[in-house]
Amino acid sequence: MKNMKIDANGTEIRVIGDIVNEDAYISLTDIAKYKNSKNSFIVIANWMRNHSTISFLGLWEQIHNPNFKPIEFDRFRSESGDNAFTLTPQQWIKATDAIGIISKSGRYGGTFAHTDIAFEFASWISPEFKLYIIKDYQRLKKDEADRSAIGWDVKRELSKINYKIHTDAVKEFLITPELSPQEMAYTYATEADILNMALFGKTASQWRTENNISGKTPNIRDLASAEELVVLINLEDTNADLIRQNISKLERLKILREKAYRQLELLKRSKETLKALKQELIDDPQNKDRDVLEERSYPK
Repeated sequence: MKNMKIDANGTEIRVIGDIVNEDAYISLTDIAKYKNSKNSFIVIANWMRNHSTISFLGLWEQIHNPNFKPIEFDRFRSESGDNAFTLTPQQWIKATDAIGIISKSGRYGGTFAHTDIAFEFASWISPEFKLYIIKDYQRLKKDEADRSAIGWDVKRELSKINYKIHTDAVKEFLITPELSPQEMAYTYATEADILNMALFGKTASQWRTENNISGKTPNIRDLASAEELVVLINLEDTNADLIRQNISKLERLKILREKAYRQLELLKRSKETLKALKQELIDDPQNKDRDVLEERSYPK
């Protein structure tokens, strides 16, 4: 799941999932901290004790979840509101096969809920706070939609094409017949991480660990900015040329880091040029992206 964040009037709230296609989950744990920063789980538990909360959760599941267990839901609904009634998110999920609320363990874990449910919870916390959450959520949704626009996808595909050129150079100049299949795979990963280290300052593995991501997706490049993707295209070409010149990994990393830093600084000072590049890619998706980059005269 993709990891994102929104800022609700100074309160940082995590968001995971597909925000563009309305399949995103917002951290109830982070929302609850607005009310009780030290014991957010108590706030969530108190909310789930309410009869109206259980009724809302059950209705949402009946609409969206064909595997929802109505008998267990009816039991919780009949008991909710009683002074002795308690219910945790984990108990609710396990008993009813609910999908609207999920619980993640670990350092970056917590309780997350579908946006429909999260907004309802936020309203219970504070109607004013809910409005701040919705406002920045809409901002994040727009940003993600822009990322998915054709201009972004074209640059991403161009990056993939350049990466194939790069991996062909690795295969030709770094891999010998004596290497095992495992070693061959490791060589490719190492070369990819040279680029990641040069541009992002960390390897893909380090980034996944920092963001508590166990699978291979999303990856560090999926969350790259437009500026970083433009620089990545140039770095891949440069690295392929350096490999052909038998430059050592350490020396290549030094060269690539200096180039990445210099180009990012230039791009920061040339936002209007980058904006024009994005617009051209969006307005004319059939153009030749490599020609566009060359016309913009980005430094090699």
